[in-house]
Amino acid sequence: MVSLVNPAQIRSFAKGMAVLNKTDEIDAVLLARYGCLAQPKAWTPPAKPLIELQALLARLDDVEGDLRREQNRYEQACVRGCSTVIKHSFVTSIRALKAQCKRLQQAIDEHFAAHEDLQVGLERLQSIPAVGPKTAMRMLVLLQSRPFETARQVAAFLALVPIERQSGRSVRGRPRLSKAGNPRLRAALYMAAVVATKVNPDIRAQQQRLLARGKAKMSTLGAAMRKLVHICFGVLKSQSGYCFPVTHQT
Repeated sequence: MVSLVNPAQIRSFAKGMAVLNKTDEIDAVLLARYGCLAQPKAWTPPAKPLIELQALLARLDDVEGDLRREQNRYEQACVRGCSTVIKHSFVTSIRALKAQCKRLQQAIDEHFAAHEDLQVGLERLQSIPAVGPKTAMRMLVLLQSRPFETARQVAAFLALVPIERQSGRSVRGRPRLSKAGNPRLRAALYMAAVVATKVNPDIRAQQQRLLARGKAKMSTLGAAMRKLVHICFGVLKSQSGYCFPVTHQT
């Protein structure tokens, strides 16, 4: 049986047992002890089409990041004043990166067209107001590549569940979101949450309730991100599109 465990958890486990040294022999004993105590679930590898989609999205993210950095460098060079040769170098590089992004996006579209189950899942996620193609594709890969049993598990995996800091009467820290989790997916969910507070009836109503209770706007956006994760999980779990809430008028 093979299990996937966050390496940081193993190191924390070692520190908790006062093990400071790190060798292959010590690591083997720690892993064995952790496995006996935690009983992590067996890992099931994702289907090959899902692995290929994940690789395509990761590569597109990398190239888009390179493109943004090159565009920023070009703008800075123009402000400082640069020669024609340097401008031509930037323009050529930017044009090549844009062409790569276009080819990768085309490959992603063709991949979805060739796999009906992925296309159906994508369409269901995009039926959620404020969930665009990029957020939908990344949520689809996450939700179908790991055996999540509940939406709360997904939110915890993305570090969207508030962390409490309370101890006795002296420590009363405000609950905050962790900075762990996939940064690209968290960034996509944040932008989607901002839009969702305006166009998604479920999330807009939730934000209004929280604001009426005196919650800070940033806290309501964190709640909106969690709500979006719950809705995405529910849509794929129920194998149906997003259903708009029914409002009763009197």
